[in-house]
This record gives sequence, structure tokens and C-alpha cells, in this order.
Amino acid sequence: MSLVFAAMAPHGFPVIPDLSDDAEGGLATRAAMEEMGRRSRAANPDVIVVATPHGFRTDGFICVSNACRGAGTLHWQGKQVEQNVPFDQPFARLLGETAREAGLPVVFGSYAGGGPAGVLPLDWAVITPLWFLAYPHNMVGKGDVLATKPEADNGPTVVVVCPARDLQAEQLIAFGQALVDAAERDGRRIAYVASCDWAHRHSETGPYGFSDAAARWDANILRAVESGDLMSLASVTPGDIQEAAMDGWPQTMVLAGAIERTGLAANVLSYEAPTYYGMLVATYS
Repeated sequence: MSLVFAAMAPHGFPVIPDLSDDAEGGLATRAAMEEMGRRSRAANPDVIVVATPHGFRTDGFICVSNACRGAGTLHWQGKQVEQNVPFDQPFARLLGETAREAGLPVVFGSYAGGGPAGVLPLDWAVITPLWFLAYPHNMVGKGDVLATKPEADNGPTVVVVCPARDLQAEQLIAFGQALVDAAERDGRRIAYVASCDWAHRHSETGPYGFSDAAARWDANILRAVESGDLMSLASVTPGDIQEAAMDGWPQTMVLAGAIERTGLAANVLSYEAPTYYGMLVATYS
């Protein structure tokens, strides 16, 4: 098999129903994420690869998870959710080695001890899409989320990748192509999720302030996704990213490489910016 499903998903975690009743105004995004989850389950992936901008980053490298499990906790306005998921070390190693064969800078990252004690902390950009894709109820009880796992793993295994923000578009695109090559070598059904929030300067009250560039760049991103031309975003510069405080470009360039190799077709499910940052949900099948 190969890559059977892909998605662009936001990680504004108030969209998780257990954390906020009104999703901080992002109810359209929540509905789209739920639809994304239905489509992912229909594609029935064995492994979900999630690219996060907020995990363990190493300048100049793509960090690939090399741990037995991932676990994390999110807090929002007095509410809390926890997630603990099985990682897929064999596919992580295959992906990293395939990318290295292509001349790409890859490091393997873990945390704590080896074996079952090797649990990598999950950030919100991994937990949020996985909540809708595979693991809405894979929660531990009270206690140490990093040391306890659920009684059952009821979904696909997971690989987390975190590309550094100083990589070139060509490197990220090539990593997406290596992902497809690794999927073909592995033989199982693989999914890829680009966890992306977009411009963070839609509101004067937000932490990054307001800029006209936010709406302009989010419109550019939406147009590229709708037209199926993610490669047009390869010309985005560090200055463009800083101007709008965008948070999804590296993950999307990986998606561009994967889509170019597979020909999966895009379907935009929603776009909105209910607070200070833009959220776009799209599936590829």
C-alpha cells in the first residue's frame, strides 16, 4: 500500500469538545474536524504520521519520533484532557532511514528510557488532530499521564515528525516524497496530517497584534489548497511567515511533496479565524 489519506488540520485545542462548549467561536472548525475524522476512519490507516510545529525541534533537521508511546495533557479554562497513544517505531525508523537515503537531515528523538518507558511528550498540535482522527477517548485516569497507558489501544499507531523552521522548501518537499516511498516499502496503509494553524495576527487583542497581512496570507493559503497547488507556496519567505505569524508552512511543504507523488485530491471542509489565528481543515483522498 501507500499513502491512503492526508489532511491539513488546525491545532487550536478549544475545538476539542471536552475543553470548550463553544470552541471559542470555532464551531465550524469543530464540525469540519469531526468530518475529517470520519473520512480518516473510512480510509482505515494503520499508521498516522503527524507533523507538528511545536514538538522537539532541532535546528537544521527533521526530528522523527523514536519512542514506544506518546502522552500529554491539555488544560483550558479549568478543564483538562489527556491522551496516551501507541507509537510505531518500525515505521518511524523506516521513514527516517528512507529520508536519509535521499540526503535529507533527519534525527531520531525520544524521551526518558528505552522500551516501554520511552514515552515522548505530546504537544497540542499532535493531541488536537489525533483527538478527532483516532483517539478521542484514549485517556488515562488520574495520576501521571506520562507513566500510565490506557487499558486498550483502539486505533492506528502514530509517528510524530517535527521539521525545523529553518529548512528549505526543497528539503521539506523531498521529505514528503520520502514519506510516500517509505509507505510503499512498508506495505501498510499510511496517513499523513499536517498540523497547521495559519496567520496569528487577525486581532489587536491577540498576543501577536494585528496585521493586514494575516487575512491576505490566509487567503493565499486557502487558494493554494482549494486549487490543489500547494507547490505555489514553495516561494514563501521567512519574512512572509513573520509578517503574518504563520504556523503551518513547513508541515504543508511536506504535504506538497506527498501529494505530488500520490495525486490525492483536496477537499476543503472549513476555514475561519474566530479569534486571532486562522484555522483551515482539508482532507486529501
